[in-house]
Amino acid sequence: MQFICYAKCTTCQKARKWLEDHQIPFEERPIKEQNPTADELKAWQQKSGLPLRRFFNTSGMLYRELKLTERLPKMGEDEQIALLASDGMLVKRPILVNGDTVLVGFKEAEWSAALLNR
Repeated sequence: MQFICYAKCTTCQKARKWLEDHQIPFEERPIKEQNPTADELKAWQQKSGLPLRRFFNTSGMLYRELKLTERLPKMGEDEQIALLASDGMLVKRPILVNGDTVLVGFKEAEWSAALLNR
């Protein structure tokens, strides 16, 4: 199981603690140093069933600096994926990848349903 996160992010810290508290083994991957590739993002989006916009860190400074609220609706999917792949700080985190399960962001109920109730 791959846990893609940003160490300074409080949501990522909560998610890591939740995984540890539930004794769920994971391999941590720092999103800033090992940014997801376009191919990974395409695969994760497909597996998650989420719209691509859910992979954007809409509360991040870079998202605001690039004025993506206005720009994203005019961009094609490939262009959006290339943008996400260009900088890990644009990607919503944490991302948990476990086989065909991909969780984006940390919602305890969602993670419990996906990881504990099997």
